[in-house]
Amino acid sequence: MTNNNVQLTFDLGDQVSLNRDDFIVSNSNKDAVAWIDSWPNWPVNVPGLNIFGAPSSGKSHLAKIWRSKSNALSIDDPSMDVIDMRDLLVDHKNILIDNFDNSWKEESLLHLYNLIQELGGSFIIISELPVSQMDIKLRDLASRVSIMSTVELKLPDDEIIKGVMRKLFKDRQIDVSSDVVNYLCRRMERSFKEIGRLVDRLDKISLSEKNTISLSLARRILQETC
Repeated sequence: MTNNNVQLTFDLGDQVSLNRDDFIVSNSNKDAVAWIDSWPNWPVNVPGLNIFGAPSSGKSHLAKIWRSKSNALSIDDPSMDVIDMRDLLVDHKNILIDNFDNSWKEESLLHLYNLIQELGGSFIIISELPVSQMDIKLRDLASRVSIMSTVELKLPDDEIIKGVMRKLFKDRQIDVSSDVVNYLCRRMERSFKEIGRLVDRLDKISLSEKNTISLSLARRILQETC
């Protein structure tokens, strides 16, 4: 289902985000990307999609791409009230539920799910754990989410880490050797936020010391977090 026209952004915390026309796909995200790319041509028996993964795996940013593509209403408030639900859907028939966990009101989520089905829209739930494995008390809701398609967005692998790091250095017009990129990739925390932090830190230190980004500097920066 993967299509090279997919465009991804990444969760880099407060760092500069990649442009929309940048795209890096690897084994860690290709299944989730394929689902987003294939919308709205999902199988007719798919009532919705649950994208799950660890923090900083990029799932929220991948969902934002779908939100932009589908004009979906994004909801991240666990206390949303069922009373105003239909009014929320006046201009939308697709829904993105972000950061879902057991703190959400189950009755409201069930009502929202049913409304989307009536409208013929699509439903994506973003969570750290598969929704089907959560302790959902409301039986009707549990049965509905159990038949949603589920896809895991894994932590970025070497291919993505190196690609994003090179892109961020390139955006800053910094030439960095493959040895430095490979060294950082093998030893850093595997998250997009950490990639942005390291690039920013290396850039600032190299400028202040009026020196290039070398292996010794990379080693020193990594030791700061140890």
